[in-house]
Amino acid sequence: MSKDEIVVGAIAGSFGVKGEVRLKSFCAHPEDIALYSPLMGDNGVQYTIKITRPVKNGFAARLSGVRFKDEADALRGVKLSADRDLLPSLPDDEYYHADLMGLDVLDTGGELLGKVAAVLNHGAGDILELRGPNLKGSVLLPFTLEAVPTVDLAAGRIIADPPEGLLD
Repeated sequence: MSKDEIVVGAIAGSFGVKGEVRLKSFCAHPEDIALYSPLMGDNGVQYTIKITRPVKNGFAARLSGVRFKDEADALRGVKLSADRDLLPSLPDDEYYHADLMGLDVLDTGGELLGKVAAVLNHGAGDILELRGPNLKGSVLLPFTLEAVPTVDLAAGRIIADPPEGLLD
């Protein structure tokens, strides 16, 4: 996926027996995912999406080229991306996860801590997964104003003030 594509949702599996999928939206307004159709799957296939109704944890939807339950089942886990030009601009303090990936992370003294390997969210806010030569495995840094006071996309770096003991 390029920086020109932003993941806006994922297929959670089939819904019913007539080829519909269960669609998870990562959009601020979940129903907006349909506005960005057609979407590109990380399987290399482009899909036109039509939401048929809301369901628990997402939407039931029809995808172009998917007519049967087994076809919908086979798409479980496929991430769907939209062209960045179709998405809204963000305020200064918000970022698309794709923009944070690969950024250098420096401490407040300018020492390189590592790079952003992933942006995670398990329900309590975003967490940056850092990897680097001086780190033992991955380090999970809360993506809060206190722990990450500066994100400079133009310079390709993040300034972090990790909580005490995080890097020990």
